[in-house]
Amino acid sequence: MENEHGITLPVLKSEIGFLHEVKTVFHGKREKYEEFIKDIHAFKTWMDNNHRITRLPVKKFKERMNKVLKRHNHLILGFNNYMKHYRITLSIPINDDEQQGGHRTGQKRKKVEENYQLPWDLNFMAFQEPLLVQRCSIKKSFNFFSLPHNKVYHSKMINNYFPFAYHGSSSGYFIMTRKDNSFILINPFTRRKMLINNTVFKVAYQFFSCKVLLAFSKGSEEFVLVVLSTNYDNLHVYRSQSLCWTAYSTPHKVVDFVVLNNIIYVVTDKANIGMLSLKYANINFLELKNTPVVTSTKSCSHVRLVSCDGYLLVFNIMSKVTYNVYKIDFSTMDYVKLESLGDIAIFYVPPKRYYALSNPRMWGYENNSIYAIDAPCDKYRVYKGDNNKMPEFIIPGFKRSELPHPSYCCSKQRYIDWCFRHLQYEVDYTLFE
Repeated sequence: MENEHGITLPVLKSEIGFLHEVKTVFHGKREKYEEFIKDIHAFKTWMDNNHRITRLPVKKFKERMNKVLKRHNHLILGFNNYMKHYRITLSIPINDDEQQGGHRTGQKRKKVEENYQLPWDLNFMAFQEPLLVQRCSIKKSFNFFSLPHNKVYHSKMINNYFPFAYHGSSSGYFIMTRKDNSFILINPFTRRKMLINNTVFKVAYQFFSCKVLLAFSKGSEEFVLVVLSTNYDNLHVYRSQSLCWTAYSTPHKVVDFVVLNNIIYVVTDKANIGMLSLKYANINFLELKNTPVVTSTKSCSHVRLVSCDGYLLVFNIMSKVTYNVYKIDFSTMDYVKLESLGDIAIFYVPPKRYYALSNPRMWGYENNSIYAIDAPCDKYRVYKGDNNKMPEFIIPGFKRSELPHPSYCCSKQRYIDWCFRHLQYEVDYTLFE
């Protein structure tokens, strides 16, 4: 493989995702990226030509890599996998508070290894692969299942909120409601909790009764919570800065929303896409060419949005076995139908909730694949496509009537959602007003 600077770097197919991620992270920092590639190339050349490994060159190389990859824990993990043939690994630094724990930290690590309790002191946020969220009615507990590592993690803290209605995860937070309509935001990985009072609109006290999105204001601790309740056509947005809710009304029903490039985009049941203004409480709809003609029902739309790797994707669900995926080309303001997902994996939650992950092989998943929770069967399924074709996706839980009642078979642990704890969405008020 030859990079853009003309340096030849031999890699395996599974390693390409790591180098692409480094290039993405260091975008705009050409010197830093070039330094990384040169160091890797020089060290590999030296190792291949010297059968006897000495500590000094290895130590210097690790010091340079630690400096370049500092504060990028997910790149450190990718680096360790990339260099495993040479038995070179970097440690993920723990923060100052944890370093002061000394002996206690060591005990916690051992406990994590044996029992898989959520490892607060191991910078668990750096492990970026999605986790399946499990809910067990008998034990009244939530668990987190890692497919690539085949491990189940437990959290005593999050179990205290088991009785509340779960609506989804966003920016690493579980978003729930109490019977008094107030929202509870809980990050089980950082143990941060936030309470938002709500007397503006009614939220049905049941699982997934509203669509939610949590995004933080760029460069601050302020945040916005976007809520679409099944009981209302209006979109409701809470701003922590003003401590108030704002209702957004549109000619067509908004059915989904995502963050892309620090802007919140929405899509209606007619596949119209707009940008949500946080300052003026309106939605500016885009004039797009080749907008697909979609069908919709009163109870649920067949259109969903996904944001991934700088792209805005639109899912047009036509039946339980038929769907199309479009990419919005902002240079031509056009809907472009995709023949495959390419270097993207989709994660599905019934009914009709989607997440996406770029470079999935870096985290143990496959390209051009859909990982779906099959709620009626209490399983997860994997649908793989080839390089030039979409996965043949049979949508489980296509209708709410197909989903099991929460009390059904309560002795089992049920998969209810995917959690991307490393993704923290950010919005910039100045980009669109």
